[in-house]
Amino acid sequence: QVQLVESGGGLVQAGGSLRLSCVVSGRTFSNYDIGWFRQAPGKEREFVAAIRWIGGSTKYADSVKGRFTISRDNAKNTVYLQMNSLRPEDTAVYYCAAARSLGTIRAARDDYNYWGQGTQVTVSS
Repeated sequence: QVQLVESGGGLVQAGGSLRLSCVVSGRTFSNYDIGWFRQAPGKEREFVAAIRWIGGSTKYADSVKGRFTISRDNAKNTVYLQMNSLRPEDTAVYYCAAARSLGTIRAARDDYNYWGQGTQVTVSS
């Protein structure tokens, strides 16, 4: 079992920055990929970025490449999503999730078995 708790959302103007945090706990989460997804009103939940706990390799959606950075702090059992140059279209509820590491880093929503409660990010124009 893996538990995830997100924090760090809020309201920011376009061009600004936010850092989301996801505290991960559980018996064997070191064998997992930790991903960030987002869901805007009326839209499907979409992949944003993911990191493999062992090794730290990363994967990003094209829409956030160069603007968002995912990282982890082993000592704090925390995964971060640093979001820069935010745009109104980044407005969504952001979720972190965990999937067992297998092959390449997981980017499909259905591969992720454990989810946090979500944190709202609103970018004003």
